[in-house]
Parts: sequence; C-alpha cells; structure tokens
Amino acid sequence: MAIIVPDFAQIISQELKIRKGQAEAAIKLLDEGNTIPFIARYRKEMTGELDENRLRLIQEKLETLRNLHSRREEVFRLITEQEKMSPELEAAIQQARNITELEDIYRPYRPKRKTRASVAREKGLEPLAEWLQTEGTGNVLAEAAKYISEEKGVSTAEEALQGALDIFAEEVADNAESRKLVRELTLKLGTIVSRAADSSVESVYEAYYEYEEPLGKIPPHRILAMNRGEREEILKVSIKVPVDEIIDRLKNRALPRTGEGMNNRMTVTDATPYLTEAIQDAYKRLIAPAVEREVRAILTEKAEEQAIVVFSGNLRQLLLQPPVRGKVVMGVDPAYRTGCKIAVVDETGKVLDIAVTYPTPPQNKVEEARKIVAGLIAKHGVDVIAIGNGTASRETEQFVADLIKQLPQEIVYVIVSEAGASVYSASKLAGEEFPNLDVAERSAISIARRLQDPLAELVKIDPKSVGVGQYQHDVSQKRLEEQLSFVVESAVNSVGVELNTASASLLSYVSGLSAAVAKNLVAFREENGKFRNREQIKKVPKLGPKSFQQSVGFLRIVDGDNPLDNTPIHPESYDATKSLLERMGFRLEAVSDPKQREALKEALQSLNMEKTAEELGIGIPTLRDIVDALLKPGRDPREELPPPVFRTDVLKIEDLVIGMILKGTVRNVVDFGAFVDIGLKNDGLVHISELADRYVRHPMDVVAVGDVVEVRVKNVDLNKGRVSLSMKGIKQIHHIS
Repeated sequence: MAIIVPDFAQIISQELKIRKGQAEAAIKLLDEGNTIPFIARYRKEMTGELDENRLRLIQEKLETLRNLHSRREEVFRLITEQEKMSPELEAAIQQARNITELEDIYRPYRPKRKTRASVAREKGLEPLAEWLQTEGTGNVLAEAAKYISEEKGVSTAEEALQGALDIFAEEVADNAESRKLVRELTLKLGTIVSRAADSSVESVYEAYYEYEEPLGKIPPHRILAMNRGEREEILKVSIKVPVDEIIDRLKNRALPRTGEGMNNRMTVTDATPYLTEAIQDAYKRLIAPAVEREVRAILTEKAEEQAIVVFSGNLRQLLLQPPVRGKVVMGVDPAYRTGCKIAVVDETGKVLDIAVTYPTPPQNKVEEARKIVAGLIAKHGVDVIAIGNGTASRETEQFVADLIKQLPQEIVYVIVSEAGASVYSASKLAGEEFPNLDVAERSAISIARRLQDPLAELVKIDPKSVGVGQYQHDVSQKRLEEQLSFVVESAVNSVGVELNTASASLLSYVSGLSAAVAKNLVAFREENGKFRNREQIKKVPKLGPKSFQQSVGFLRIVDGDNPLDNTPIHPESYDATKSLLERMGFRLEAVSDPKQREALKEALQSLNMEKTAEELGIGIPTLRDIVDALLKPGRDPREELPPPVFRTDVLKIEDLVIGMILKGTVRNVVDFGAFVDIGLKNDGLVHISELADRYVRHPMDVVAVGDVVEVRVKNVDLNKGRVSLSMKGIKQIHHIS
C-alpha cells in the first residue's frame, strides 16, 4: 500500500477553470525557476497567455497541494507504523481534499496526552464501551459491575459505566464525519456574538458591545474589528449555535443503527439513554470548543485574505500613480514646533536646495518663511509644491496658498500622502543616500520625489507603511509580506525600469534580480558609466545567464546603442523584430526616428498578424507584443492615467454646502467605502451605498486609489470634522479603474 501522487495539473485546471495543458506548462516553467512576470510576459505561447494573477494562483495552489500530499504521506506512515492501516482508511487519506479533513482522519490515531478515555482504556473498560454500542440490552449497571476491579482502580459499577461512556464520547468526538458535520452546521446555523467586557468603558468598539450576526453574512472587516477588540480585552466574542439541533444530528450519526438503505434505523436499547448523555458530553466538552476555535480561525483566515486583497489592490494603484515629469518640485514636510523642512529637487530628482521655515504655530514666522520660500521658487524655477499630509499640513497649505497668490509666476501645489516617509527617512537606505541630512530633511526630499515618480520612491518603503490598507496589522504578517512583495514586483515589471537612473531599491524588484545583484548593477554603472546596451549587463558580477534571461526584458536603456533596448521586447526576439522591420521596408533606426514614426505606425497597423507570425516563426502573442512595443517605444503605461489634482487655494470644512460638487482623489479603498481627498484636513468618506447608482458588491469594483472623481457633499459634521460624500447621480468624466 502507498499513497499515489495526485495529478496536480488536473486539480489546478479544474479549480481555476483553465486547460490542463496551461496548468502543466505553468508548473513546468515555475519549477524551472522562471519568475511570474517573465512567464506572463515572455512565455505566453506556452501558457496560453495566462496573466500574472492566474500564475500567482497556480503557484500558491501548487504549493498547497504539495504540502497536502507531503502531509498525506506522513499520516499514512504514522498510522501504518501503528499497524492500524486498512484499505478504507488508505482511501480516505488519499481522497482528503484539505489539511482539515486529513487531520480529522488522523485524529483518532494521534498520540494523546492523558484523557478520561485513555485512563478508562488503561482500566480495561473498552469491552464495556463496545457492549454498550453493539448489545446494550438488559441491566446496564449489572453488566458494568463485571468490570469492578480493585487492582485496576475500578471501585463501582457506576465508575465502570462512566469510564466506558468516556471512551464512547471520545470516539464520537474523534470521528472525522462527526466533526465535519458539526463544523458545517456551525458555519451554516451559527452566529457570532460580541459583548463588552465592561460596558461602562468608552472605546472605538462600542458598536460591538451588544452585537450578533449570522456567520454566513458577517463581512470580513467586522471579523477583524471584533478580533482586535477581543485582543485588547474590551470585547468578549463567542459563537452561538442551536445546540439541541446539532446534538440531534450527532445522535442520528453516532447511536447504533440496524438495517440498510431505507430500512436503516436507530436501535433503541437499555444503553441508549446512557449513550445519548455521552454524545451530549462529547459535543459540549470535546467537539464544540475545538470547532468554535476552528470556525473562528476559518472566519479570520477569510477576513485576513480579504484585507490582504484590498491592501494589495490599493498598493498596486498607489504604485502606478502617474509620474509628474519635467517639473522642478519643492517638497515640504510640515511641522509645528520644529518647523517645515523644505527640499527642492530638479526634474531628475536631484537635490538642489534644503531649508527650514517656521510659518506655523507656535513660531508663526510667516514673513520670514515667505521670503525664504519665494526666494527658493525664484532661484530654482519651482513649478509645483508638494506638501506632505501629516501634522500641520493644512496650516502649511494655507501659508502656501496665500504665498502663491502674491507670486508673479504661475505655480500650483498638491497634497501628497507622506505615509511611510518617516519610516524611509530613518532607514539605513536613506542614511546611505543622504548621510549629511537629518530625518525631516530626507522626508521632504521623499515627498518631492513621490510626486515626480511615485513608484521609484515608494519601493524604498516597507509596503505595510504606505497607508492604504485596512487592518494590515491584524493579519498574518508573513502572508501579507508575500502578497505585497508580489504586488510591488508586478508593478515594477509592468512599467519597466530605466537601467541608468534606477536605484538599487527599484532594481531589486525587477524579475530575476536579487538585492545583491541590484547593488552590483548600480556599482558597475557608477564605476563604468552608463550602460550603452543590454549585453553589457552580462558583465555585472553575480548576474548569471538565468538572471539575465529573467530580467533583461524589464530593463530599459534610453538613448542607447540599440533602440530596441528601450522597449519591453526581449533580446531573444530581436532577430524576429529586425526581420519584421525589414519585411516592411524599415531599418532598425526607424524605431527611434520621429520622422519615420507615422510611416512605421501605418505599416504595423496593416499587418496580417497570423500570416506574419507564421513567416517569422513566432507565436501571435509574441508578435502582438512586438508590434505594441514598436508602436510606442519608451512607453510608460502610467502616463496614460490622469495627473494628480493640483490646487491654488485652500478649501475649509466651513466652506462646504450640502449638495456642492467637488473634484477629489481617492486615497484609500476599504470594504465599506472609499476615502476621498477633497482638499480638507480629513478625507471624506463615500460609503459603499453611495458609490454608484447601481448595486456595488465591493468598492474596488468601482474605484481605486488615485482615481480622480467627482463627489457631492452629502453631510458635514463640523464637531467631528467629518464629511460624508456621494458619487450617485454624477457622471464620472475622470479615470475610474
């Protein structure tokens, strides 16, 4: 007897509704060490054009299935060593669909600490437990009296009977089908109940002081809120179920039965009342507490997964915010007592100047600050002022708005999220980048650069610190980190990286590049000058053939020797690309020559894709990607998104009138709605019910972080500084993902 290795590709194809051949190809490519971005972009013919998300699901599912199989083999071995394996048990192990089912099967065979049932077995009461289930007719206590033994420590018939019932109760509790039944009934019929540990204590959890909701309906964010309240010992959370109904179902399963099929019915004997009590004991003492823990774990896992999905979606949108290119930017890190730190950076992000001003309370040196800031604007030709949205942000905004009205040149400002800027500023990386600056000055630089190129700057920060999650500190940190790293890697590779300007932080997220190799690339560039072509990358220490293959297509060289090096076309397709150009009557130089752009574009758009792909000996997906790259060489997909909302004046909450329509930027999306920056100190909330004129399943179906939207003021709470917004009845003319 042995456990058969399942057909992983078949299982994955069925669960993800893809062809088995696609699953097999993806598994093979992953096992060969190819990265997901590389497979998704450059192995489309092999996988049938599976995208990154599908490939990620395949990778995760494959790992889960392999772990399950490994545990199957271990359980099989452990039970076999006990000489308790049977064909039926082997089949059950082989067919277990998840770890929970497998552990239920193994439960009766797992070595146990001392239990009431194990003590009863040591006293020789197992035959009595069997008699109760198989015969049970006659005087039960008289039968139990046969097991009285001073030597074994059984003093009375009642003691013997209780021991036998303890054995039966443990058997009921250890039965895999019984546990599955209770788990399913609990999830189907149960409710989660939350009560205050002390109702006189004020807290943010007051909505949960007297709260109850069916397990099948409670949304993920409420589960995480209750969990947090419980951890902080403010709430007491439990699962409530119809106990009598569950026990009745357990009795139907566990009590002795005779006959088969339609004639199968419960056998009532003199032992039945005793067995019924044992079933109640099994449920209340052994099954219910364990199943409640399991159900809470299932709910938490689902809630955590949803929180991670929301965070991941928000993070991707944040990373892919459009860059503001060709602008000299002044970054301002606002503060009260310590003053506003100012950094001016040029179009490439190079630091031109650093200063500190005190326009905010308690110093209020407004005139002095005005001279300093106006001087820096004139000296460096500042185009945009980026103000961090932290402490003293709105006072600083008021100062800037008043100042730019007095300036001769046209200048605008924008509020930039500074979430995580302080984390970066205090990091080892920031210390290496700006060793002679203090933390706040580094933060001002980071704020300015975030506007110029959000992706390049945000990759320097731990993704958990960028401020677009919900309950991110309450979820599995390992799982969160894995998912967020995947999102950052995906975002970086979808945009591509300019090899001659990218930091080591940005390069470390490129497909196939480790942090060490990324540093080596930067060191090589600094020592030898700019890379002229992609082939030079092979000379970088520790960058082997596999790393080159996986990374090179995502690395761009602007104004290099080969115009194809500034496209996502992989060098393995260069020959096919050159052949394509020659067939259309163009030389390679046409790719970067603005004079030939229109003629090349026209020729590319009139291609017969199927015929051309066949003639070139490549797949249609690869040809399609080559054509797209040639149509827009050097394209940055982020530039097709709407720019940030630039402002010239301050909006105060007192200015708001119900019904007023404003333009705002979505800052965060959560399960219950979206927070929109309309220029106030606090973001306004668009509740999920106000996002659209139709039913919205989840806010992420309608809006995404960075979207520029039109909102109507629905309600204003001046005391709490809260604004409720609505998007109903407003035609959205700006980008909504």
